[in-house]
Amino acid sequence: MTLREFVKNKRSSAKLTQQELAEKAGVGLRFIRELEQGKSTLRMDKVNQVLKLFGHELAPMKTNIND
Repeated sequence: MTLREFVKNKRSSAKLTQQELAEKAGVGLRFIRELEQGKSTLRMDKVNQVLKLFGHELAPMKTNIND
């Protein structure tokens, strides 16, 4: 599951609008919209503010790329 899918699913499960999520997380509505649209350049601290509401945070994830 992608970050955008995760946030959108959690928001929907919590029955929150994008505006309500933005207010609860202390970020702007535009940020929530960009996050749910999958914008590739977002501030990690703000992403963590949103994820914290759902008991999560950003973390490194192993990929299939062999270095």
